[in-house]
Amino acid sequence: MAASAPIRLVAGLGNPGRSYERTRHNAGFWFADALASKLGASFAPQSRFSGAVARDGELRLVKPSTYMNESGTSVGALARFLGIAPAEILVVHDELDLAPGVVKLKLGGGVAGHNGLKDIRAHLATPEFWRLRIGIGHPRDSDTPQQQVVDFVLKPPRPDERAAIHGAIDRALDAWPAIAAGDFERAMMLLHTKEP
Repeated sequence: MAASAPIRLVAGLGNPGRSYERTRHNAGFWFADALASKLGASFAPQSRFSGAVARDGELRLVKPSTYMNESGTSVGALARFLGIAPAEILVVHDELDLAPGVVKLKLGGGVAGHNGLKDIRAHLATPEFWRLRIGIGHPRDSDTPQQQVVDFVLKPPRPDERAAIHGAIDRALDAWPAIAAGDFERAMMLLHTKEP
């Protein structure tokens, strides 16, 4: 895999409001906040882009202020306004099919029932954007396997799960320079290689 275009837009997905801020579905917001802190950037509400936007040089970070299901409104508006191609966009989201502590990077693919990804795909008219998938686990693997997925993602993780999720976010931050530069092969090696 050759080096690709650098990332120009990072969209962390979540739901706005205090009642949602600690829930599993907001893992994308957690990453966006951590990355902004690492870069020394600050989020400010920008109604024209339906979200809170931070800037670091040519890079924009956005946390949509729409609810998860309408994340594409914000991502699409920023991408169109700044002339950002889908392959220059990194969408960071919670992933049911990965255990807490696991983080994976991929380009394109399906949306696996994730309504935030589905809406972004519709607004960009393509699935060919980068995704940083932060594992949150699945209720079938939890101590409440009968729990509905919608209830699971809208509840806070257990303390051990939260620690694992934040560990995954830390690893993603370590890989950020490679991601930012478009060196996705190196980024995937850093993220996907299990530690001894």
